[in-house]
Amino acid sequence: QVQLVESGGGLVQPGGSLRLSCTASGIIFSVNTMAWYRQAPGKEREWVATITSGGYTNYADTVKGRFTISRDNAKNTVHLQMISLKADDTRVYYCKAAYVGVVHWGQGTQVTVSS
Repeated sequence: QVQLVESGGGLVQPGGSLRLSCTASGIIFSVNTMAWYRQAPGKEREWVATITSGGYTNYADTVKGRFTISRDNAKNTVHLQMISLKADDTRVYYCKAAYVGVVHWGQGTQVTVSS
């Protein structure tokens, strides 16, 4: 079965850093476009960053310059390096895989930035 498992979330002070990871199984990882989204309770899920199978990246304006998405195809893993974290970054962060319209989601990992 397909499984995307996020890790690396936790509590961090404002201005601090975290590195999230998402490891996939049950898919041909190298052909999938990978992305990170985030969501707060009662809010809509918002797109954060994307990395294509060819390694091209795009970022939401809210995180551009602070977050970096990368992938390691040999390990079936996508990362999200987050620096200069703000309280507004507090969300559940979700990993997404997509290929030819087929989409899979991870269960999410909590990121909390203290005030």
